[in-house]
Amino acid sequence: METGTISRLLQPTKVSSSGFANFTSNSSICYSQKRLMPACHSSHGGREITVLSSEPTLKKSSVVGGLSLHRPVHKRDVVGKTFCSVGLSTYPGSIIESSSQRAEEKIGVLLLNLGGPDTLHDVQPFLFNLFADPDIIRLPRLFRFLQRPLAQLISVLRAPKSKEGYAAIGGGSPLRKITDEQASALKMALETKEVLANVYVAMRYWHPFTEEAVHQIKRDGITKLVVLPLYPQYSISTTGSSVRALQNIFKEDSYLSRLPVAVIESWYQRQGYIKSMANLIEQELHTFTKPEEVMIFFSAHGVPVSYVENAGDPYRDQMEECIFLIMKELKARRINNDHTLAYQSRVGPVQWLKPYTDEVLVELGQKGVKSLLAVPVSFVSEHIETLEEIDMEYKELALESGIENWGRVPALNCTSSFITDLADAVIEALPLTMAMSTSTGTEEEVDNDPMQYFLKMLFGSLLAFVFLFSPKMVSAFKKNIL
Repeated sequence: METGTISRLLQPTKVSSSGFANFTSNSSICYSQKRLMPACHSSHGGREITVLSSEPTLKKSSVVGGLSLHRPVHKRDVVGKTFCSVGLSTYPGSIIESSSQRAEEKIGVLLLNLGGPDTLHDVQPFLFNLFADPDIIRLPRLFRFLQRPLAQLISVLRAPKSKEGYAAIGGGSPLRKITDEQASALKMALETKEVLANVYVAMRYWHPFTEEAVHQIKRDGITKLVVLPLYPQYSISTTGSSVRALQNIFKEDSYLSRLPVAVIESWYQRQGYIKSMANLIEQELHTFTKPEEVMIFFSAHGVPVSYVENAGDPYRDQMEECIFLIMKELKARRINNDHTLAYQSRVGPVQWLKPYTDEVLVELGQKGVKSLLAVPVSFVSEHIETLEEIDMEYKELALESGIENWGRVPALNCTSSFITDLADAVIEALPLTMAMSTSTGTEEEVDNDPMQYFLKMLFGSLLAFVFLFSPKMVSAFKKNIL
C-alpha cells in the first residue's frame, strides 16, 4: 500500500447518522448563542492573523433529554455557547469523598482527561489505546476492521520516539497526578460554595479508564452527575470521544441510563478561565526586560483539517474566539503586545490545522522577533506537550532561529481563580441534569457479532502483518508518523 493510500485511510469520514451524529442525537443542551464575525487582525513583520469577535444575539435555550452531545455535522456559529448534555464517569483512586452527604441527593462531578503513561513501559499500550480510538483515526466504514491492527502498527513504530520524550520529563506523564490534584481542589471549592460532591477522574486512554470511574460512581450511589471535560474548547477527538465512550457504557446499564447527568461541553468563553489565562500571561510578561516588545505566541494542539472541514468540528472557530477573548482582556489591562496563534503536535501524512508551530517559530525568528512568550492555550495541565515539546523542542528551535529571549506561560493546573470558575460551572450545570435515553444502533450490533469480529480481526491482523514487513510501508510510516 502506497503512502497516498494510507493518507486516504487516515482522513476522517463525515459524521453520519450512524456515527457521531447518532451518538449526539438525544441530548440535553442549554446555551446562549453569539454570532461570529471578523474583528481584528494581528500582524508582525508582514504576517497577519485574523481573530474572531463575538456579537451577542438572543437565542432561546434548547433542552432535550438524553446522554449525548447534540451537535450538527456542519460548520456553524459557536461563539459564546455553553453546552450541557447528559454523560458520565469516575475513578476509584481519584475519588474525593465528602465527609457527609445529604441523604436525598448525592452529587458527583466527573473530570474527563486524555491520560498518559505512568512509566516508559506503558508508552506503547497507551499509544495503542490512542490510535485505536475511531475518533482519533477516523477510517471509512469499509476499512474499520483495520482500526486495531493499524493502531498496533502505529503504536509499535512510534513508541521508541515517544519513550524518548517521556524519558526527558522524568519517565512518565504527570497528567494523572495533576488531574487528581485538580479534582481535590475542585471538591474544596464546591464545599466553600456549600455544595457537597464526590469528584471523580476518568482518563480516555490510560488508567483510570472511564469504565473504572463509572464502576465507582455506581458503587457510591450517585444520584446526580455533572461531567466536566478538562478541554476548554470542544473537539470531536477530545470531548467528543470521551463523551461517546460514556454513552456506550450508559446505554447498556439500566441504573446509568436513569441517572440525571449534565455534560459541560466547552467552557473556553467563561470569564474565570479568560481572566486566569490573562493573569498568567501578564505575570510572565513582567519577567522580560522589555515586556512591551514580547510577542505572545499561542500554541494549541492541532487536529486534522478534515475534522473541521468535513466532520463539522468547531475546534478551530472556538480556538480563534478564545484567543480574541484573552487578548481583549489583556488590552483592557493596557497590554497591547503583538500576538499570533499556531498549532502543534501533528501526526501522520494528512494535513493538520495551520499554521504549524515549528514553522511559525522559524518565520518569527527570520522576521526579527527577539522576545517570545509561548502560551499553551489548549492545555490546562502540564504534560508531555508542554514540558517536552514546547519547553525543549520548540524552545531550542526558537533560539536557533534567532529568538533571543524565550518564556513560557505555565498551564493553569490548580490556579485558584481557575478552579473557582470550574466550581461555578458545575453549580450552573446542576439544574440542567437529565436522564439519558438508551438506544442501540444496527452498526453496534453488527460490530458485536462474535464471528464477524473474529473474521475482521483475523483479516486485519494478516494485512497488518504484511504491511509491517513491506519496505515501502515501513518507509512511509517512518517518514510521516515517526
